[in-house]
Amino acid sequence: MRGMLSFLILWLLSKRPMYGQELAEEIGKRRGTKPNPGTIYPALKELKKRGLIKSKKEGRVTNYHITEEGRKGIQKACEYFCKAFGEIFQERMKIDRS
Repeated sequence: MRGMLSFLILWLLSKRPMYGQELAEEIGKRRGTKPNPGTIYPALKELKKRGLIKSKKEGRVTNYHITEEGRKGIQKACEYFCKAFGEIFQERMKIDRS
């Protein structure tokens, strides 16, 4: 999976379908900066191309939802992040408690 943006998009869509602007706002709440359309829409296009999400046009907006393949992808990514960074986060928590 390419980058944290793709991970965040899949994670958010695993909770419920969203449209692009809504995804950007939710990501902005978590990252502190809202991704611009030139960043988020190419990421959505790539995820769709890989079969991890699907889209449905509803009037002027396009709603995105995660596919079963996307759910498997988010599971693999979570396992990777826990394995790769779990020890770092645990040590950081110990430092914060000291």
